[in-house]
Amino acid sequence: MKRKIVVSFSGGKDSILALYRLQQSEEWEIDSLLTTLTEDYERTTMHGVRNELLEMQAQSLGLPLRVVWIPKDCPNDMYQQRMKKAVDDINTDGIQYIMFGDIFLEDVKKYREKMLNGTGITPVFPIWGESTEHIIDEFLRKGFKTVVCCSDTLKIDASFTGRVIDEQFKKDYPKKHDICGENGEFHTFVFDGPNFSYPITYTLGETRIVKDMISKEDRFYYVDILPSV
Repeated sequence: MKRKIVVSFSGGKDSILALYRLQQSEEWEIDSLLTTLTEDYERTTMHGVRNELLEMQAQSLGLPLRVVWIPKDCPNDMYQQRMKKAVDDINTDGIQYIMFGDIFLEDVKKYREKMLNGTGITPVFPIWGESTEHIIDEFLRKGFKTVVCCSDTLKIDASFTGRVIDEQFKKDYPKKHDICGENGEFHTFVFDGPNFSYPITYTLGETRIVKDMISKEDRFYYVDILPSV
């Protein structure tokens, strides 16, 4: 009998590849996708992707969304309160597992484990500890397609924002930085893959630069991904 699991979902490549791994196994039944959205903008909190596009992804994947709404610049205690409510709801639904697409950031993994400690929910990390070069190769080999929606300009050039990750992207990408962007170099929006019923068509809209909250420097370069009609 398969075990039910909720997938922590950003719409980016790592969470979708990890989701695909679970779907290909005989062990798991995917219940839903769990995501956080910013109330003020109706966008994903880290990637800045529109809620409408996330809903289109979920529909193509054939899975319902569980949305946790948080305000802009959400204080940590409020974030934890709202995530606790989401975890309580998952527990009430009889689900005992949540999947995360983390690869090697030990502090992030420990934070998730601590957050779920004592809740009755067990975190699952399908791609944890794997080579990020192997992960991106598998991602492309399986036929997934993703576009960079945000880049950290203190780490990589802003010109990577808006590009689709392919073999040319890999050649152009600076070797000193992680090719999966695991250190925050970039974030992505996946628009097609083997577990999609149909591709998500989009166009690139306006770009904007967002200041670092601590240094106040212009740092994060975003492109607005717009759904095509």
